[in-house]
Amino acid sequence: MKRTMGLLACLCAAAVTSPAWAEVTRFTIEKKTPMPGGYELLEGRFSGALDPASPRNAQVNDIALATRNAQGRVEYSATFAIAKPVDIGRASGMLIYDVPNRGNGQAIAIGDRHVSLVSGWQGDLEEESGKQTLSAPVAPVSGPMSVRFTDMPAGTTTLPVKGGPQGRQGGRAYEPATAEGARLFTAVSDDRPRDQVAVPRTDWAFADCDAAPFPGKPDLTKLCVKGGFDPKLAYTLAFTAKNPKVLGVGFAATRDLISFLRYGEWTVNGDANPLAGRMRWAVGRGVSQSGNFLRAFVNLGFNTGENGLPVFDGINPIVAMRMNSMSYRFAAPGGLVGLYEAGNDGTNWWSAYDDTVRGTGRHSLLDRCGVAGNCPKVVEILGSAEFWNLRASVNFVGTDLKADIPLPANVRRYYNAGVHHNGGAGGFALAGKPAAACVLAANPNPTPDTHRALFKGLLDWVTDGVEPPASLYPTLAGGDLVTPDAYAAAFPKIPGVPPPAYSPLYQYDFGPGFHYADGSGAMGLAPPRIVRTIPQLMPRADADGNETAGIRSPLLQAPLGSYVGWNVYAAGFQAGRYCGNTGGYIPFAATRAERLAKGDPRLSLEERYPSRAAYVARVKAAADDLVARRTLLAEDAARLVAQARDADLPLK
Repeated sequence: MKRTMGLLACLCAAAVTSPAWAEVTRFTIEKKTPMPGGYELLEGRFSGALDPASPRNAQVNDIALATRNAQGRVEYSATFAIAKPVDIGRASGMLIYDVPNRGNGQAIAIGDRHVSLVSGWQGDLEEESGKQTLSAPVAPVSGPMSVRFTDMPAGTTTLPVKGGPQGRQGGRAYEPATAEGARLFTAVSDDRPRDQVAVPRTDWAFADCDAAPFPGKPDLTKLCVKGGFDPKLAYTLAFTAKNPKVLGVGFAATRDLISFLRYGEWTVNGDANPLAGRMRWAVGRGVSQSGNFLRAFVNLGFNTGENGLPVFDGINPIVAMRMNSMSYRFAAPGGLVGLYEAGNDGTNWWSAYDDTVRGTGRHSLLDRCGVAGNCPKVVEILGSAEFWNLRASVNFVGTDLKADIPLPANVRRYYNAGVHHNGGAGGFALAGKPAAACVLAANPNPTPDTHRALFKGLLDWVTDGVEPPASLYPTLAGGDLVTPDAYAAAFPKIPGVPPPAYSPLYQYDFGPGFHYADGSGAMGLAPPRIVRTIPQLMPRADADGNETAGIRSPLLQAPLGSYVGWNVYAAGFQAGRYCGNTGGYIPFAATRAERLAKGDPRLSLEERYPSRAAYVARVKAAADDLVARRTLLAEDAARLVAQARDADLPLK
């Protein structure tokens, strides 16, 4: 790091350090644990009190309805964990916040004397040892809600409406307020969501039919169907729910915690900041749901603290293609954007784009931080599965597919070609490992090596102003994006391999109270009305079925098979549809004779690589090129070449 820049940043931080921090009211270290390398782990809880009238809290949905304390403030409390050098005076000045995923996250001794931080932000999780959680206030209101049930065991008569593996909408269902007006529908396919059939009210009940035969023992928390649930069908229950938690408090809690650790000395209750005056920069990193949190955090204006100073100097959203679904009433922050779930409906692009197809206006994720003048530097990383399952197409070419949406100067985008969600297990093996419930083997093509190099680039960009590598991703202008039908038509016809499947993108009508650009407000329709299907594009593949654009790993440049971002369910209600986020791997035949016997049009290993030495040389050339491009670290390149040299492959 440049010493002069660091000194100026330190002096700036010291100049704005607050002697008493009003937003974080309590900061309690409950446990200290020694860690290797001169680090220590601090674990505890922090509390805060938000002013509902403050413009900084205006984007906390329903904060005006939340319960308040005697001072008229909205209270919350959450867990935290900090891994820091024992001697904080030796810290680098970098605070790295890893956003927990569904409560899972640990503060670790990162090295380079950086400080690692995690904290609770998801207010719908139950308190559980080892998890980062947040206690959020309740809004005493009611409103429409829907939950879906699929793949229940044959013979099931009763399912939980709230909680449980079946009774949930993306990880969260709410408590019914009344049975009045509730409706139940069935469908035979998610590909034809309009083909729903209403179940007569006489054939289902809010009841426990395990305790008594239909109509069962009345119970608003359970759903019972006459004759039992049919596993071949999907069931959608629409009802009036009550007491939603004000989950957007999680954004404000994260903002205020990081601001306190960067700029504060102690809370108004006298709790000391263990990092006081030492944090010059803060960078947020999040994978999947956690990356969606970072996108929403910036979009909703939470990158400005209550003191008017920036929260994050840089963010690294990984495999995150939307805003997190927790800004609206009865939200589902753990949602997977299944049928009827909100998530892809609002702003998904870093530069301004006019969504004329859906009529939601011209917006960008950086609108609010642009006005405040504190937009973070962004390193966005994604891969193939984000197109096939998470609808990344809309981020790249919008809803009209007419042109690439450009990236602003503070954003870099890196695309890992031919990988599943957050990458595979790595290694150089011809045999594929099974993917649970899917037809194809699991895709082993890895991404952690890329992530390490690019995160280092982000830190250098934030601290020293060193420009990271140029963005590298498929574009429409470059001919890298094609329709799903064109992709399927060009994909090699391999016996036993199913056709590609992807998740459709629907435009929903949630009612007039829903604000699409921010994913906030209150839904008036549940389930929502489907307005139309938005077309999507997918990355182009070569004759082997391997993608050609983006960062191509050594495994992809010296392929042992086809590495694809899609897979399909083998059985159950979703049979033939997109299978999870595992992606697929279709190994090459070992020999020409084996290939011809199988009818596989792709060249065999012996036809591609005349010797093991030739194969290793190809891996090394690919690794060296990635190092030169700064998308792979030298030590990781050496490890990959050694793995290829030692791999159990049918090569001489």
